[in-house]
Parts: sequence; structure tokens; C-alpha cells
Amino acid sequence: MLQITLDKKALLALMLLVPASSIGVATQLYFLPGLEGYLVALLSKVWLLLFPVIWLSFVDKNALKIQYPKRSDLLAGVGLGLIMLFVILTVYWLLGWRWIDTEYVRERARLVGFSSFNIYLLGAGYWIFINSLLEEFIWRWFVYRQCEILVSSRLAVILSALFFTIHHIIGLAAYFDWRATALCSCGVFIAGIIWSWCYLNYRSIWIGYISHIFADIAIFLIGWQLIFV
Repeated sequence: MLQITLDKKALLALMLLVPASSIGVATQLYFLPGLEGYLVALLSKVWLLLFPVIWLSFVDKNALKIQYPKRSDLLAGVGLGLIMLFVILTVYWLLGWRWIDTEYVRERARLVGFSSFNIYLLGAGYWIFINSLLEEFIWRWFVYRQCEILVSSRLAVILSALFFTIHHIIGLAAYFDWRATALCSCGVFIAGIIWSWCYLNYRSIWIGYISHIFADIAIFLIGWQLIFV
């Protein structure tokens, strides 16, 4: 009986959380590209951040414990991050740039305000250092653990990576054609698997967070080249 209750709770948690990211991205990029879309996207971010804390406190009835990174986490995160940065840039220069319409990307960037270099830098700083931490907290610490209640640990790695990828597909499709979207989405999915696997084995988000920083640096370097060069 307890296991059934846990399964239902985990499923409910995923149903209440996972769609929020896709709703925010789709609203901002497709349905309400102005101020209203920004507000919806912001609200979705707030929900994604607060919901796990609320769930932990009032449903699981546990206190949120902050686990500080160990030296081994820092070293592993930097090593993995450098590999990811190298792979992302290499794939882009070998293949990705051939499938990207630069003028279309620049027009889409203009519509969301990223054609300003200062705004681009501010956005890059947020996504690289803050959003990456939030994503590890949400998709690894919370979503992966809920998936692990429903399925085996190995399958939870894949399932949580799939959930992590969905809203990225929606965002990528607004800027790229199907080939580049498919390529980038595969990269996001693989990264999600790697980061979920790290959480499975180390029970820490820090390796994922640090390597996530390097991956996002590579992405924003590519974005800078597409928009401003």
C-alpha cells in the first residue's frame, strides 16, 4: 500500500512539474513573444524552482539539505565539462553550422531582444551560472528522484533525460530547421543522460552543475558567432 502511494505521489509530482517548462518556452517563443510571453516564462521558472521545495516540505515532509561540493566533485565536473565543451564546439564546426540559417537566427534573436550585445551577455551570464544550477536542481535532484520511484534507476536516467529534453526541442525549433533541431536535441538528451547518471552514482548535483557551465559556455560562444560575427 505504501509503495502504491509513493508511485502515485511521484507521478503526480512529475505531472505538475514537467509540463511547466514547455509551457513557458512555447508561450514566449510562439504564442506571446512580447512582454506577456516573458511574464509567462518567468512564472514557469518560478514554479519550476518553488514546486520541488514545496513538495519536499509539505508532501514528503522533509527539510531541504544543502550539500556542499567536495574537491572530487569540482575536479570531475571540470574534467567532464571540458570534454563537453570540446565536443559541442567540434560538432558545430564540423556539421552544425551547415544546417543553420544565420539570418533567421538573427531575426529570432532580435524578436526576443538578444540582438543587443549587452543583453546577450546578461542573458549568457544568467543561463551559464544560474539557470544551469536551477536545471540541475530541478531535473536531476527532483525529477530524476521522482522517476526513480516509478522505474528502475537505469530507466530513470533515460526518462529524466527525456523530460529534460522536451522543452529544449520546443526552444530549438524556434531558431533552427529540423536537422539542426534534431542534432542539438540529441546532444541535450545525451547530456541529460550523463548528468542523471552522475546524480545516480554520486547523489550530488555539483558534477552536473559544473560541467553544465562549460556546456553552456560552448553554446553561447556559438550563439555569439551566429548573431554578432
